[in-house]
Amino acid sequence: MGFGSYDESEQKDQDVDTDDDAAVNVHENDHDGEVSIEGGASTDDLVGRLSEMKDDTDDE
Repeated sequence: MGFGSYDESEQKDQDVDTDDDAAVNVHENDHDGEVSIEGGASTDDLVGRLSEMKDDTDDE
């Protein structure tokens, strides 16, 4: 077999014992709501500030 190849026969009929009681409940902390962002800076201001920050780290 080449790199990245696999034998499909190894993938079927796999018995996996799982304990649903010990499993993580991904919906335990679901929240419905809204998100709002208030900012006075324009996109150009933010991109300019990011460029300045990148320049600062390049100098170090």
